[in-house]
Amino acid sequence: MAIRRIKQFFEFDAAGGIVLALAALAAMIVANSPLHHWYESFIHAPVIVQIGSLAIDKDAHHWINDGLMAVFFFLVGLELKREVLIGELSNLKQIILPAAAAVGGMVVPAMIYIAFNHHNTDYMQGWAIPAATDIAFAIGILSLLGSRVPNALKVFLVSIAIFDDIGAILIIALFYTSEMSLTSLIVASACLPFLYFLNRRNVTRITPYLLFGLIMWVAVLKSGVHATLAGVILAFFIPMRDKTDPEHSPLEELEHDLHGTVAFGILPIFAFANAGISLQGSGIDALFHSVPLGIAAGLFLGKQIGIMLMCWLILQLGLSKMPTGMNYKQIYGAALLCGVGFTMSLFIGGLAFDSSLTGFDERLGIIMGSIVSGLAGYLLLKATLKEVKDETSVDLTQLH
Repeated sequence: MAIRRIKQFFEFDAAGGIVLALAALAAMIVANSPLHHWYESFIHAPVIVQIGSLAIDKDAHHWINDGLMAVFFFLVGLELKREVLIGELSNLKQIILPAAAAVGGMVVPAMIYIAFNHHNTDYMQGWAIPAATDIAFAIGILSLLGSRVPNALKVFLVSIAIFDDIGAILIIALFYTSEMSLTSLIVASACLPFLYFLNRRNVTRITPYLLFGLIMWVAVLKSGVHATLAGVILAFFIPMRDKTDPEHSPLEELEHDLHGTVAFGILPIFAFANAGISLQGSGIDALFHSVPLGIAAGLFLGKQIGIMLMCWLILQLGLSKMPTGMNYKQIYGAALLCGVGFTMSLFIGGLAFDSSLTGFDERLGIIMGSIVSGLAGYLLLKATLKEVKDETSVDLTQLH
């Protein structure tokens, strides 16, 4: 009985978001308990991998953020390729509304953050933090509403998150890179023709791709460009179809195999390693520092304003139509859920700031903005979907 219930939990759509939230909560509890020294020792434990003269010497925190998260971005890349080829992003008419919503949902939060922090050039490094959306959390919260959620709303939210991921990947590549090593970039680039050759020759075994992907990851790590981008690039070369067996999709098979590992392994570990905010000695001033306040305002206010404004504009101009079965209230609920930045915001925050050196903790703003956005979105959609259900029931009664 217990095993069956555990299996049912992990098959539940919201399970990944729940595990992620529990990992973040555990990190905060440990970081503010007598075990905080153990927590600090864990995330700063040195881990060295060396082959001859080639050595990668980083602490556990960086291995998680640069290594494990490369697998997460690899999965994101697989999802993006599938959506472009056969999914929601394959139809231009279907992508205009969520694409515009995603742009508004990234630009306005960044502008709000800048308004809070334009007075300090160091603080401005965090402008992209509130621009991100955590799809695992957002879909997890939406799933808590059960079968009342129309499929069009799920598709709309996922589509926004996909474009949001594309934007986050571009931002990381363009704005969060250190001094670059030309030699390492040449080595990384040299892997691309081999990956292209494997794809064109219809090599469907994943091992050769992963071998060149590993070489590319090490080279990108050494180049100064963030190593997780190697995961996205590698994903684009995984074949969608097997030419000898059209029913077999190496990409979809790999995506399915990785989903559980990422949702219940990598992301919770990332959350545990990054959400351990120590509140010891912190007062109300910590929350009202311009950086966390700008992030929280960007996530909660910026996301909803940007998404709603762009959706209204696109619909008024007739460039797209309201998705079937949806209305502005549901779009607003989805816009609020997009304010849950968590994973991607924490990731970008880690690139922008070293909290131990800044005198403030940007993670506090991320968590506060995400909690308020998630709760508001859930309550609004719960009330909105109940109204729709009640109206449907009345119409059916009248038919009888």
